[in-house]
Amino acid sequence: MAIKYVCRHCRTTIGELDSGAVSEQQLGLHFLTPEERSDIIAYNLNGDMTVKVVCDYCREALAANPELSLLASPLQ
Repeated sequence: MAIKYVCRHCRTTIGELDSGAVSEQQLGLHFLTPEERSDIIAYNLNGDMTVKVVCDYCREALAANPELSLLASPLQ
């Protein structure tokens, strides 16, 4: 089982961890509300976890062009 970090906008893989090496508490995921968990974390059929975050490129693009945040898929 793995934990995969993916950009929520451009879908770029940012990193991957072996879930046996770390817990959700160590990653800080236990601080998320149920609504945030359902928006940020997805569980795959094979047991892997995908965590949707924002990569540096998309963060900079959204900071420079805040109107992009109004679009459903601003950076695809």
